[in-house]
Amino acid sequence: MTNSPVKIGINPISWSNDDLPSLGGETPLSTALSEGKAIGYRGFELNGKFPKTPEGVREVLAEYDLELVSGWYSSLLAHRSVEEEIEAIAPHCRLLAENGAQVLVYGEVAGSIQGRRIALGERPRFYTDEAWKTYGDKLTQLARYTQSQGLRLAYHHHMGAYVQAPEDIDRAMAATGEEVGLLFDAGHCYLGGGDPLAVLRKHLARVCHVHCKDVRAGVVKLARNEQWSFPECIVNGAFTVPGDGDIDFEAILATLLAAGYRGWLVVEAEQDPAVAPSYAYAKKGFETLNSLLARLAPQHARA
Repeated sequence: MTNSPVKIGINPISWSNDDLPSLGGETPLSTALSEGKAIGYRGFELNGKFPKTPEGVREVLAEYDLELVSGWYSSLLAHRSVEEEIEAIAPHCRLLAENGAQVLVYGEVAGSIQGRRIALGERPRFYTDEAWKTYGDKLTQLARYTQSQGLRLAYHHHMGAYVQAPEDIDRAMAATGEEVGLLFDAGHCYLGGGDPLAVLRKHLARVCHVHCKDVRAGVVKLARNEQWSFPECIVNGAFTVPGDGDIDFEAILATLLAAGYRGWLVVEAEQDPAVAPSYAYAKKGFETLNSLLARLAPQHARA
């Protein structure tokens, strides 16, 4: 699918988890990049093992002939001003833009419990219409700034944060302008209580980035019944790569292609590499998506 406007990338979390160093923390970045390239991935998202300068990132990726997909930004916008956030986000924008990325993965971590062993039901929430409006207005202003830097803000709905459930995604999109794009993550959508395909169809016009995270439905059911934290969901195998779980990625890709999606499909599946070997699972995720694209893309090709 070399000439396809849809490219397949991966996040290094398949090899090492920044938030849970016990999960592959000893694995060097070079292993992830060399194995990812060998499998066929065209690009990588950032993790904590990448250099922190635009020049450093460029050099590391060039060594493996890989593209920069994007990189997560931990925002505190819910608890601080737009001006403070712009000052904080500016270096990250520069790093991404100077390396050819077109989207910025935005994660709201103010009040988040995603890295803590606290039941997901205890996550932060906006309880009033006014709170949603205030947050949405600030987010739109921030997205205008990132847009001025050549980057579409891709809002990552995420477990343990303000925007977790399908109704949160609805509120966030309604409260923000078109400048704010949506990062659609199938796995987070499912674990958050949503039907991934229904949520995708509802917000298709705002989707500017896609994380292809699959789930093991039986483990998710247990996670809900036992009120697990996000780290517990990860270490117990709630997530996996496309082709190994229960989400219908054929329907998801068909929907994206029919809508003319242009951008990255990113395999991002937090697992314990001691249980789910990094190379084997990264290869399975790539082969699943690549096979689906090869079959579906011609059906949706534009003359």
